[in-house]
Amino acid sequence: MVLVTAVRDYITRMLSDISGMKVLILDSQTVSIISVVFSQSELLQKEVFLVETIESGAKESMTHLKAVCFLRPTSENFQHLKKVLTNPRFGEYHLYFSNILKNSQIQILGDADEHEVVQQVQEFYADFLAIDPYHFTLNLSSNHVYMLPAVYDPSSMQQICDRMVQGISTIFLALKRRPAIRYQRTSEISRRLANELARLMYEEESHLFDFRRTEMSPLLLIIDRRDDPVTPLLNQWTYQAMVHELIGIRDNTVNIKEASKLDKAQQEVVLSSEQDSFFKANMHENFGDLGMNIKKMVDEFQQKAKSNQNIQTLEDMAKFVEHYPEYRKMHGNVSKHVTMVTEMSRIVDERKLMSVSQIEQDLACNNVGQAAAFEASYIQISFGG
Repeated sequence: MVLVTAVRDYITRMLSDISGMKVLILDSQTVSIISVVFSQSELLQKEVFLVETIESGAKESMTHLKAVCFLRPTSENFQHLKKVLTNPRFGEYHLYFSNILKNSQIQILGDADEHEVVQQVQEFYADFLAIDPYHFTLNLSSNHVYMLPAVYDPSSMQQICDRMVQGISTIFLALKRRPAIRYQRTSEISRRLANELARLMYEEESHLFDFRRTEMSPLLLIIDRRDDPVTPLLNQWTYQAMVHELIGIRDNTVNIKEASKLDKAQQEVVLSSEQDSFFKANMHENFGDLGMNIKKMVDEFQQKAKSNQNIQTLEDMAKFVEHYPEYRKMHGNVSKHVTMVTEMSRIVDERKLMSVSQIEQDLACNNVGQAAAFEASYIQISFGG
């Protein structure tokens, strides 16, 4: 399951099939879907000279540009599209939707396209954020309601369930697979999600999921996270997990606001395994090994910097200019990871996480009573033991 490749292939097809200067029109969610897999420079290479959001309501007419719209098929986006198509700003509109369209939505587009500027309407199944090849997120800000007691059923719960169904189903459409679905019998939440997915994949849209069968069908296993009460209570000690838990990662971007000595350019950095070879190699390394690998990277950079200082001839100057982009990229990468590890070290010391983690692991893995753990934590944290 290479999720990043699946989304990149869709975006590449979308932008490569339309020649000439283009404007890319997105919504608040597809902005994130594209940003985690495509850089700004890559968009420029595809002749995308302007990126807008459908909600912006810009007025300037640019009929020489072709509009490529990549949107989620929501009622809000169709309301925006109706306004856009009633008074088109661009010469052509190519509409791509991240999920399955309803017949009524296609009818809305047909009625709104009075100027006949819509050249094509397609479904490109990328309704999820591929944060790395094997993990995705839907950025559901209210998914905590699923952790509430079963008797509490807010109106937003169905919307959250629908969004989960939409995101998971497009993953299997992108991968051209129809999975066997299994769920945790003791969990009402798991049952609800499994039934919704099964109805979509095997009844309502069965023709879309009618792919060629393979020797081994993929398995979609839905389990309730609440049945593991231990893991969320333990501090994590691998690079990616520590950054996410101590600082926070959203859409592969880390915002280090607490590091007061940093300039604004260093306070927000991209942390992507697809664009950063050091992070890809060390994202699952523990904190101790990470520190050693950071030191090796710094030493390599210092050697590179010394070689660049020894410029005496025109040939040396030409080599420096040739390798300067690589040197600058290396400098930025070293600075980013040193900043990240320094900030995490500060948080670990400030919160005494080494001592806390030892007690957590004793409670989780060893036969240590609560009273003994409380006494040990009081001694270690209060007196720095």
